[in-house]
Amino acid sequence: MTLPFDTLPFDIDLVWLDLAGVFFFAVSGSLLAARKQFDLVGSLLLASLVSLGGGVIRDIILNTTPAAFSNPAYLVPPVLATVLVYFLYSSVQRYTSLLVLFDAGGLALFCITGTLKALALGMNPVAAMLLGVTTAVGGGLLRDITANEVPQLFNPRDLYALPAFSGAALTALLWVTGAFNVLTACAVAAVVFAFRVVAWRRSWYVPLAVHGLHRRGSGGS
Repeated sequence: MTLPFDTLPFDIDLVWLDLAGVFFFAVSGSLLAARKQFDLVGSLLLASLVSLGGGVIRDIILNTTPAAFSNPAYLVPPVLATVLVYFLYSSVQRYTSLLVLFDAGGLALFCITGTLKALALGMNPVAAMLLGVTTAVGGGLLRDITANEVPQLFNPRDLYALPAFSGAALTALLWVTGAFNVLTACAVAAVVFAFRVVAWRRSWYVPLAVHGLHRRGSGGS
């Protein structure tokens, strides 16, 4: 089931925005599979898991048929990402930031489309925001667990959920005020992408769960 676009406050087919997010996340999954030396099938499965997992979780909560199961177009980006990484990885593997950049792109788009779908289906803004965050971080969580990595969502030396929260909150606010349109959608995506990348480069983090507790080494908790 795709977004009920007739309920949206502007005339734009957000399926394409969603598919772009699927592609970005799928590339991040295939890049991680390549680093882990998975085979081609493993790369495709990891790309599919990260790119479709968050949306499937969201749609199950919304009691709708997951778009990944009702629209064959959603299966194309993971295949395309797997093929591209298969042929190009040896040329780009020196760019260690690529995985984070593609992951940030998926995060920026999914926190918007996830929030919009929930709003369009009648969820209140707060619940829609939470589902937008779930859409954005759910696939990455599944990807990292499957690849036996410390999930970025729980990495005490990185910000992952906060950029998604900011994007989902801005989307919900713009929707409620009637200011959401193509231009503001692009602005929100740019803000979330920049927030995520800058936080990663500058090692921004939030306080630990216990006051006075100090972070250990360079790894996750």
